[in-house]
Amino acid sequence: MSLEIKVPAVGESITEVTIGQWFKKDGDYVEMDEVICELESDKATFELTAEAAGVLKTKAGEGDTLEIGAVICEINTDGQAGATIEKSEKPSERSSGSTGGKTGEVKDMIVPTVGESITEVTLATWLKADGDYVELDEIIAEVDSDKATFELPAEANGILRHVAQEGDTLEIGGLICKIEVTEGGAPAEEASATESSSSAPSGAATSDKETYATGHASPAAAKILAEKGIDAKDIKGTGKDGRITKEDAENAQKKAPEAPKTTSKPAASNSEASAAPAPAPKVSGSRDSRREKMTSLRKTVSRRLVAVKNETAMLTTFNEVNMGPIMEMRKKFKDQFKEKHGVNLGFMSFFTKAVCVALQEWPAVNAQIDGNEIVYNDFCDISIAVSAPKGLVVPVIRNAESMSFEEIEKEVVRLATKARDNKLSIEEMTGGTFTLTNGGIFGSMMSTPIINAPQSAILGMHNIVERPMAVNGEVKILPMMYLALSYDHRIIDGRESVSFLVRVKQLLEDPTRLLFGV
Repeated sequence: MSLEIKVPAVGESITEVTIGQWFKKDGDYVEMDEVICELESDKATFELTAEAAGVLKTKAGEGDTLEIGAVICEINTDGQAGATIEKSEKPSERSSGSTGGKTGEVKDMIVPTVGESITEVTLATWLKADGDYVELDEIIAEVDSDKATFELPAEANGILRHVAQEGDTLEIGGLICKIEVTEGGAPAEEASATESSSSAPSGAATSDKETYATGHASPAAAKILAEKGIDAKDIKGTGKDGRITKEDAENAQKKAPEAPKTTSKPAASNSEASAAPAPAPKVSGSRDSRREKMTSLRKTVSRRLVAVKNETAMLTTFNEVNMGPIMEMRKKFKDQFKEKHGVNLGFMSFFTKAVCVALQEWPAVNAQIDGNEIVYNDFCDISIAVSAPKGLVVPVIRNAESMSFEEIEKEVVRLATKARDNKLSIEEMTGGTFTLTNGGIFGSMMSTPIINAPQSAILGMHNIVERPMAVNGEVKILPMMYLALSYDHRIIDGRESVSFLVRVKQLLEDPTRLLFGV
């Protein structure tokens, strides 16, 4: 029986995906739930798993763009393990045959379409050198867009000729390389080099199973290794043909610097060592520097933040809140709360509840501009800014206005954990009507947060500092926090923004109001 595997829905706003790479080849036997390929959208990278055990039959190649619901492959569930489809001749048979020659045809390879909103890409890495022999569908380069990394497969057998260089920015449809097409395999000089290398002693390193994929990191793995500062050469891949998978990168640890080895030398060489000039000692205060290519995620964040500053009339208003009542309430009930609900009672639930009440009283703060219209939302989807290994992400708490304290705390913990494990889905990061960001956990006393477009406002929380405050003609030491509300002045007026922040302050300084809705 043949089972069709279709492109799954990966987000409400995503209509198509691109096949990043196949982890299993056409004709391979796959197990149920085994990862068979990697799919890339304009927002994230996803792994596709086998829905049954059997022999894989691919319907699309790496780099192909498919619509949601399209058939990507089939699995023959009647196939037996180890029963693979032989697609190429054995090396011994290929070497015994006649070597190929150039046909005179030159194949121009252009930058493919990788997403409807992407107009240009950057050539990140050449995986095959200029003049190398490449085979059809062999990965020859990696290109970066502002949303994802894609692999470029060869479109013919032949000799590769580079046109663009690493770091060049190319428009979609631009010429990236040429392939001098050959037939019957590699040219004579290439075949002879292969034969001579294959006749090496058997005691040498076994490289007969190595391919272009050996030691090469997948796009998702490469990003994780770059963030950890680990060189792919130090990692042994467990994927097909030794490819470094995402799991390999997540499990990789940076090697500790090796201690210098001290070996005893013969007495005769001591004089030679003393005669050689000693290397200059490395002094403290080194002026070393290093350069790292900006990731596509970082470039996208940069572009969006600059666009918000340029396209909105952003303004920030401040207030301060006495956190004493909330701290006393938490101290009194935190043990009972955790014992009953299995989660800590944090500040975030108080702020979320207070914000939801204020948003419903001042709906403009919960609205957004869509063309020439203003969209007012009757629900409160609160985005929570979380610092994740890949950068800042903003998962969303849906319908927070109808949630209890324990439901909010559990959802915050769930989303924050998934964010730090890089397991957030597109759905969990899509939407949001208002954002909370807590710079206070890093020690920030005051900031002007940038709006999370297309939202119209964001509330910045800061650290709690004990300060002397005048209360009823007396000076008291109180735990105070500065609040900062950045908002789009095109839709939110000063009266609304200030009144919103005052209402939040009122609810936080008397949290019992949250229980009675007053």
